[in-house]
Amino acid sequence: MSVFDLYSKRLKRSRGETPDIFQYESMPSEFRVQVVHILRDALGEPREWHHTVMNTFKTIHDALCREYGLFLLTDDAKVGDYTAAIYNFLLRADTDRVLDVIELTFKIIDSRAREWDYRQDAEPRSQPDDAISELNHRFLEHGIGFQFESGEVVRVDSKFAHSEIVKPALQVLSDKGFKGANEEFLKAHEHYRHCRYKECLNECLKAFESTMKSVCKKHHWQYDEGDAAKRLLEICFQKGLIPTYLQAQFSSLRASLESGVPTVRNKLSGHGQGTVETEVPSYLASYLLNLTATSILLLANAEKALP
Repeated sequence: MSVFDLYSKRLKRSRGETPDIFQYESMPSEFRVQVVHILRDALGEPREWHHTVMNTFKTIHDALCREYGLFLLTDDAKVGDYTAAIYNFLLRADTDRVLDVIELTFKIIDSRAREWDYRQDAEPRSQPDDAISELNHRFLEHGIGFQFESGEVVRVDSKFAHSEIVKPALQVLSDKGFKGANEEFLKAHEHYRHCRYKECLNECLKAFESTMKSVCKKHHWQYDEGDAAKRLLEICFQKGLIPTYLQAQFSSLRASLESGVPTVRNKLSGHGQGTVETEVPSYLASYLLNLTATSILLLANAEKALP
């Protein structure tokens, strides 16, 4: 379904009433209703002959109930009407649980709903890619700092940083050769979304190191599984991952890669705290996520340029 640039939207923009920064605490009722519309179009309506649709909503309902320790998501839906229960829950739940529903349903849209037999039986009105695109547009439209990328809901701090750095990094890591790094980078985003900043730093470093190990493995460069970031960087530079004629220009970049991700993580998260608990501020975790993404992009693009 297309997104229409209605007169009222244009009027709000002309008045400067559209959000310039992201918020993460509330989900406006209009946004929730729009998500329901997207789900209806992408998953299909649960009619009697659409067993695939009904079974899909039952699967979503039962999975959420199990995780939340409930028998029913809502008490006001008819018995067996799992679609109504999910939609009612989506309209009323707190922010974290709304994101749970969005992530789980869009995982299915991004996988099961793409299959030929599902589309034949469910007769959805929209394509999965269109549904995901509209969801991400609605997030931005309401100034909600999240996007659905690579099968997960990830937190966004800057439109530019996300579109120009984080999203391209996730696309690079979606290659099966970077499976480990992809999982770790997505875990870093998950920790960041839930304000677990120390865990976020740890996963950033793991993703950074795993990316370099993947490059080394692909080109049969000798390394040990226990090698840390500094050693892995030395191997990558020795093997000409960065062209010789660019070594001088990238000398400062190498210093940043060596002292940025690993050192920040080591100082704030990787070692014993002593008697004083170390606090990792959110702005530092955000910086590290973007630095990790930038580093991953650099390494991946340089690897593609190798002869």
